[in-house]
This record gives sequence, structure tokens and C-alpha cells, in this order.
Amino acid sequence: MTAATRPKLRARLKRVAGQIAGLQKMVDDDRYCVDILTQLAAARSALDAIGVELLTDHMEHCVAGCATGHPEARKRSHEQLVKEMRLALSRFLR
Repeated sequence: MTAATRPKLRARLKRVAGQIAGLQKMVDDDRYCVDILTQLAAARSALDAIGVELLTDHMEHCVAGCATGHPEARKRSHEQLVKEMRLALSRFLR
């Protein structure tokens, strides 16, 4: 991932961690189930958005730019990176 992407992702992950802590408190406080489910959906949506950002960054900088991307990407052939991307996508979309 790029140096510009890392702080944004960290900030978004911290917000999701706060949402998860809020969900735990809601359960502990015996909040209404529908309210908990609504917050759970918001947390899942936030995680999905982070995943899309990571997948996009990976495709742009590691797969398409395999010669200049992450050191791990430079160890792999273009075909291996495409296969890896397909696997990552299939895991993410489950």
C-alpha cells in the first residue's frame, strides 16, 4: 500500500474499532435488538469500504505496477499476482 493510503486506512480502522466497542456496550446495556443490528450493519459497511480501498490499492500498485510495488509483489510473476488477486476478491466477496 502507498504511504498516502496507510494513514487513511488506519483512521478508518480506528473508527470501526470504536463502532465494535459501541456494539459491545450496546449488548452489555441490553439495547433493543434492531438498534444493535443497525449499528452492526454500519460496521460491516465500513469494513467493506476499507476492503474495497485495499483491493483497489493492491491492484493499482502491486498487480499493475508489479515492478515497483510492494516487495512481496515484486517476488511474484504477473500471472501469480493476477491469480492472487482473484483469490483475494473471492474471499472478500463471500
